[in-house]
Amino acid sequence: MDGLGDLEIRDLALSAGGKPILRGVSARFQPGRVHALVGPNGAGKSTLASAIMGLAGYERWEGDIVLDGASLRGVPVDERARRGITLAWQEPARYEGLLVRDFILAGARVKLPGTVREALERVGLDPAQYARRAVDKTLSGGERKRIELASILAMEPRVVLLDEPDSGIDVEALNRIFEAIRTLKELGATVVLITHSLTVLRQAEHAFLLCDGRIVDQGSVDAIAAYFERSCIPCDVRDAREVAGAAT
Repeated sequence: MDGLGDLEIRDLALSAGGKPILRGVSARFQPGRVHALVGPNGAGKSTLASAIMGLAGYERWEGDIVLDGASLRGVPVDERARRGITLAWQEPARYEGLLVRDFILAGARVKLPGTVREALERVGLDPAQYARRAVDKTLSGGERKRIELASILAMEPRVVLLDEPDSGIDVEALNRIFEAIRTLKELGATVVLITHSLTVLRQAEHAFLLCDGRIVDQGSVDAIAAYFERSCIPCDVRDAREVAGAAT
């Protein structure tokens, strides 16, 4: 893995359809650490991940996104991928006709015969059974997630954004995913877990709480876990909504 992966969000604001989604978000995600980004539905978590990745529809924003001291403003998604940023969606993609081995090798940093075997073994999948299978509907959601993580491990990225990594999978698959997250950390990657799950949150070392497009709290996992226990922490956003509701 080359470089650092020090990712900084500076006063980021983004609107869609004339509606503000992100409102002055500032956060720093450090290399070799596992961060969690939590918050209610509609808080802007996936929007922030899409903006970091530079996906279509999320390229225009105010503020800045900086990787290792260099701004990503105007940098297209394929170039961001080359610089070491990768995003794994809640629902992994299917690629009809594409073999697992070819999917993993497509983005692998080192394309050697043992790359596919090592990547699959790291996520608990037997290379003899999976390397020649197609990445299609014959695979379960958990299998596709593990194969996607295998491809990410082979990439050796600087920054990994994982959107709801526990969605739709069983306990065994989840444990393998947690092992892969620890491996990414050991490799020095910056890992960001986008989650609603206390179990996933507990895999992180530091957490941010996003609400209504703003970072309203950050700190230790134990501190942010209060969000899950009480649905939401006391904050100006909630209090303002309650006041507005009482006035109508």
